[in-house]
Amino acid sequence: MKNNLFLFLFSVGLAVLGGCKNTESSSSAPANYKTLTVTSSDQVLQSRYAASLEGRQMVEIRPQVSGIITEICFNEGDNVRKGQTLFVLDQIPYKAALEVALANEKSAEAQLATAKLTAQSNQMLYDRDVISTYELQTSLNALSSAEAAYAQAKAQVTTAQNNLSYTVVKSPVDGVAGMIPYKVGALVGSSISSPLVSVSDDSSIYAYFSLSENQILNYIRIFGSQEAFIREMPDVELLLSDGEKFDGKGRIDAVSGLVDQSTGSVRVRARYLNHGRLLRSGGTATVIVPVERKDCIVIPQTATFEIQEKVFVYKVEEGKAVSYPVTVFRLNNGTDYVVEGGLSVGDVIIAEGAGLIKEGTPIAQEGQ
Repeated sequence: MKNNLFLFLFSVGLAVLGGCKNTESSSSAPANYKTLTVTSSDQVLQSRYAASLEGRQMVEIRPQVSGIITEICFNEGDNVRKGQTLFVLDQIPYKAALEVALANEKSAEAQLATAKLTAQSNQMLYDRDVISTYELQTSLNALSSAEAAYAQAKAQVTTAQNNLSYTVVKSPVDGVAGMIPYKVGALVGSSISSPLVSVSDDSSIYAYFSLSENQILNYIRIFGSQEAFIREMPDVELLLSDGEKFDGKGRIDAVSGLVDQSTGSVRVRARYLNHGRLLRSGGTATVIVPVERKDCIVIPQTATFEIQEKVFVYKVEEGKAVSYPVTVFRLNNGTDYVVEGGLSVGDVIIAEGAGLIKEGTPIAQEGQ
């Protein structure tokens, strides 16, 4: 009985020792990790920003006088030219007002002529001591009053002519007409809430997008100044809402001098020539901003980890993972880093899962 118990305990002990040896050997066995051999090349980092599109000029057309719409001379969505007639308002009351103003002008002109004759005659009589100074001055005052009345009558004629011309509403710009909220017979005036129509000059389209305060500071530091950023920034592409790229590149031509305090962002504008009128004011798109780097080292962000805002990688040295700090370029595309210091061509680094590895971990390289 004792012999059997001794044999049993001896067997259990061997099993435990064997298990410990297997555990120790498995923990020290190299783990398989995807690795990357560092190389250098020219790279273009592309950053994408949501943008809103606006025509070069958007004009809300409103009537300058009140009246009933008698004609609409275009269709919604038409291309219209500067000076083209769009609406005609009822002209009858304005024609009548012009006729009254012209009649008043003639009456004032006649009264002025009479006042001039009277003043000239009284001047002659005064020179002969026939009338008093008072009578002469009274006639001169009447002449001044007649001159003022005539000038006022002429101004009323001009106002009546302008009001009549305002009944013909014309487009102030070339562009594309929007929708018309009013129909023939509608009474409109200068105080209407909605314009008669909006005309967008979309020969050029502006794409407005926002950069964070840090991003705009990074761009200014890279190029040296805001003016150099605008002048030297490469052409920017435009990704349309359907996922297709616009056939034509634009230029960044303006950067706001103010930071939006509510969002902490700076508004930037890129200008595109609207070939084929494919872009529409009020639409949305994505601006693709490139930054070119020559002969640089690029690594995936999955190959890095951060400690206290510093970026590290694991190099594979003598079959083990050894951490090294690296300096990265201020801008990135969200998936890669351009490394400016800490790595050399030919270094082998862990390509994925760097944040899960411990210092000194044995590495069996898979390669990438």
